[in-house]
Amino acid sequence: MSDEIRRAPSRIKGRGAASNREGRFESVRKEAEDDGWFRDSEEQRPPTQVTEERARSIVSHNDSPDISFTSSINPYRGCEHGCVYCYARPSHGYLNLSSGIDFETRLFAKVNAPEQLRIELARPGYVVDPIMLGANTDPYQPIEKRYEVTRGLIEVLAETGHPFNVITKNAMIERDIDLLAACAKRRLVHCFVSVTSLDNQLSSRLEPRASAPHRRIAAIRALTAAGIPCGVMVAPIIPMITDQDMEEILALARAAGARAASYVLIRLPHEVKDLFREWLQIHHPLRAAHVMSLVNQMRGGKDYDAAFGKRMRGEGVFAQLVARRFAAARARLGYDDEPKLELDRTAFVAPRKPSRQGELF
Repeated sequence: MSDEIRRAPSRIKGRGAASNREGRFESVRKEAEDDGWFRDSEEQRPPTQVTEERARSIVSHNDSPDISFTSSINPYRGCEHGCVYCYARPSHGYLNLSSGIDFETRLFAKVNAPEQLRIELARPGYVVDPIMLGANTDPYQPIEKRYEVTRGLIEVLAETGHPFNVITKNAMIERDIDLLAACAKRRLVHCFVSVTSLDNQLSSRLEPRASAPHRRIAAIRALTAAGIPCGVMVAPIIPMITDQDMEEILALARAAGARAASYVLIRLPHEVKDLFREWLQIHHPLRAAHVMSLVNQMRGGKDYDAAFGKRMRGEGVFAQLVARRFAAARARLGYDDEPKLELDRTAFVAPRKPSRQGELF
């Protein structure tokens, strides 16, 4: 079939990806073709489907030298926020699902996560290290409102005195201020809110079901007012798309009470590079080639370089410019004057295992 009559991808309202590209493990390729009957008004909006699952383990461990945590929990698989740039999208390939629309519509809730966490924390020889909630998929994505898996995990961490970090793009974190504030008084928690852009229209196309930028800044203010230490993550920085907002994001977050700040350049592993190119052609066709040229310059001539030390901050002239701009703004705004927050690792008390004798009374 000729290229002229193949149906070009178009925006799906409320979703970040525009297609369901095959994963790197699939052997069959699917391709949409225009039969002359398609009309935009008939575009189906794929509904969100949630499968409840029981995880056999819940705490993941890593030894990556370029991230600040070694333990993490992801309450959900897939993420309804639909951020088109999300580096976690390819993980859906292990489920034989697409990193495109499937990643943001075919979700899995680990409903037994709090119960499983108790089991793992009670194991003999467990070594306390701050746990990151939201390393792969957002712990406060919209389905958390229904399932409350993240809240259940925080309850277990609070009960056992276990230190943890939270990172999110959703103002729903305000719902758990009661738990987080109590943990903060014991130096058990540090929260980060991720802000990509201050342009509401851009954000609605780039990360369609995450909270609007102003709501994320408001969440920083609410967390700080409750005594919860909070930082801002400017991520990802996308050249010619979001980088112009970096300094203002840092300023607004600082005014709202943020004590720490960090950033990550856009990462396009595996299928994400094709989804992002597709997004550029739909939303910024005149700028697409220039954006990808700058991405390639930051990645040693490739769309992505997974090497430790390069995958987060990149290399080359543009990456160096971003680093200098970020460092200058952070120093000017007083982030560098804040003492480093050390979470308390000594308060942990392992949960008691239920005994049969106890169940008799």
